[in-house]
Amino acid sequence: MKAVIYNLGCKVNKYECDCLARILEERGWEVSEKLERADVYVINTCAVTAEAERKSRQCVARCRKFNEHAKVAIMGCASQNDFSHFEGMEGVTYITGIADKEKAADMLRQSRVEIAPLPTNFDGLTNPKPARTRAFVKVQDGCDNFCSYCLIPYLRGRSRSRAVEECVNECMSLAKDTKEIVLTGIDLSSYGKNTGQSLTGLLLALKDVPCRIRLGSLEVGVVSDEFLLACKGLKNFCPQFHLSLQSGCDKVLKDMNRHYTAEQYAAKAELIRKYFPRAGITTDLICGFPTESDEDFEKSLEFVKRVRFSRIHVFGYSRRTGTAAAKRFKPLPPQVVKARVAEAERVARELAENFISSLIGQTLSVLFEEAEGEYAAGWSGEYIHCYCKGGIIDGEMNVRATAPFKDGVLCEITQ
Repeated sequence: MKAVIYNLGCKVNKYECDCLARILEERGWEVSEKLERADVYVINTCAVTAEAERKSRQCVARCRKFNEHAKVAIMGCASQNDFSHFEGMEGVTYITGIADKEKAADMLRQSRVEIAPLPTNFDGLTNPKPARTRAFVKVQDGCDNFCSYCLIPYLRGRSRSRAVEECVNECMSLAKDTKEIVLTGIDLSSYGKNTGQSLTGLLLALKDVPCRIRLGSLEVGVVSDEFLLACKGLKNFCPQFHLSLQSGCDKVLKDMNRHYTAEQYAAKAELIRKYFPRAGITTDLICGFPTESDEDFEKSLEFVKRVRFSRIHVFGYSRRTGTAAAKRFKPLPPQVVKARVAEAERVARELAENFISSLIGQTLSVLFEEAEGEYAAGWSGEYIHCYCKGGIIDGEMNVRATAPFKDGVLCEITQ
């Protein structure tokens, strides 16, 4: 029997999919993460935007094109938000939400809707299937921030953290097979908030893990001298910081219920560069928030240029029913949002090109993951896509960046 476990969401969802894959393989299933012919499909859905929910629903039909007789199990944020969108869809036999995802392994042949209450403690799927190059480790779930545009705290529940010892044990186990571990959570920065621990303390406990360690998305408040010293203390830390921004305008940040100012954010970015001068600082930017004026948008663009991000994930504002922003503010015209997204993406491309140019002639540590024509391709610690002739797939190598190339840099092996 073959199962496809398909992820439509974040790195936390990816981790859960990897854990479920391990369970099914141990029971004798053939498991794939690609959409292809199978007997059963498990779709881990996303609801961060309306578009993500739409894609989650469309995925059912995409699966059934490969096998119209297959059973489809649904889980995740979109079904937690409204399971009725999936109930009654042809082929869908099992629907769950955020909690008890591990039960899906026992329910693949049953017909049931089972949306459990949101957890109050860290529980659920753990111990993912080993990965050759990169593994994700979920150390935290839930969120207490309640940004005015975001539905996720209502779907994932309050912040809850995994025990330090469990995190260390899983990382040490995975490090036997993988070259890089990514620590992830819905709000990674709040790790330890409910247990008296902290993300800094977790990093100190992981100092002996013998592989690359990369951090998932962070909130600006977690950045401190102590935190950055803990990062430097890791054996092989990837100097990339995905520091969530959303807007570079203080007025909009306040309306978004983000708990910092643009100046505070800029100071933390400079602090990162004090410890990691060549760090890749990446971020998210929401364009077209309902209270964002043309002037506010221009302030955001000037701010991202000032911070010199290496990569920006640009979003158009998506109205989510049930959030504070949806209740308080009227959305901007779609054409305004679309135009701002296009302009922000143009600026993002310029910044990415500038960062890549700054690395030319530098030595980079690259984990090569796949062959692309005559090149080995992989990612540097700074999260730059690198291409190199002679690179060893599944190997980490030091290379010299020689020229911009495709979406990253062309490299040569150093002697």
